[in-house]
Amino acid sequence: MSTERTRRGRLPRSRRFLLVSLLAGASLTVAAAGDPGGPQGGGYQDGRTAGVTLENSSITLSGNGLGGSADGYRVPRPCWYEPGKSAEEMLQSQEGVQDWWYRTNPGATEEQFQEFLKQYKDKVGQPGKWWSPAYNSADPGGMSCWAGLEGALWVPQGTTPPGGITAEELLQIARAALTVPEPTINLNPDAKSYVNLPTWVWLDGIGATTRSVTATLPGVMSATVTATLDRTEVGSEPGAPRAETRSACGPTGKRDQSAGFTCGVKYLRSSADLGGRAYRLTVTTVWDVTGASTGGAVGLAFAPVQVTVERGVTVGEVQSTVRR
Repeated sequence: MSTERTRRGRLPRSRRFLLVSLLAGASLTVAAAGDPGGPQGGGYQDGRTAGVTLENSSITLSGNGLGGSADGYRVPRPCWYEPGKSAEEMLQSQEGVQDWWYRTNPGATEEQFQEFLKQYKDKVGQPGKWWSPAYNSADPGGMSCWAGLEGALWVPQGTTPPGGITAEELLQIARAALTVPEPTINLNPDAKSYVNLPTWVWLDGIGATTRSVTATLPGVMSATVTATLDRTEVGSEPGAPRAETRSACGPTGKRDQSAGFTCGVKYLRSSADLGGRAYRLTVTTVWDVTGASTGGAVGLAFAPVQVTVERGVTVGEVQSTVRR
């Protein structure tokens, strides 16, 4: 039994846009216009940087991996169909828009409105759900992808329509929403280093070294993506004269200096040669990322997430005078 598409009396695209309200804490909640109890979606936004913003979606996002610095990961397909209301629920909701329907169809008759409802009445008592389109508006192609979908699809129980959300796509949504923190570089010596003196590096502001995001389609499936901090790498700007870097730093650098010099940089020339400009020290955190859906049915390995920060290092030179 194939899926059936709603065509008669279909809502105009312009009427199916959603109201988006930005809440404190940089999270997003969306609801269908005129329907405070409508589908809910969540996402991440920080200034102009967005990871994923779900529109017309029932998918919820949770976990400690929300709210950091998004890395620009894009969901391969930015629109999809989601299972929604039963035949009875859909009919009830459409009967409730009668006044709106007449306002948007001037001159329409009661007979025409009943014809509009017939496509929903015909499905009452049948096992299945109406599936509706959703999209990621943080993706530049999200809205155009959504515009090519039908307003709703009737899908028999136990089947998935072409374009229906899959476990793998749910994982991709969780990955797009995943963020990791931007660390703060600590140095010893802190204010100024010297030629041939090891400058140790460690990080603050990391917090939990495992971050995860779970995308849940209530009552259907869920998928979790987890990032685990693997290592910290130290580098110096290209062209720094004879800088020796050490990157055996472990996950967050080396604060304890009782062992050998393993994490940091040693400059062999004063930064005074740069006309007063400090050397630029770069520190990169590398997070391994894995994902699995409900019950481990689908798993994906993602490329690591890397976050690079930098700090200026002023390097002086101790002058010595030898007297005989």
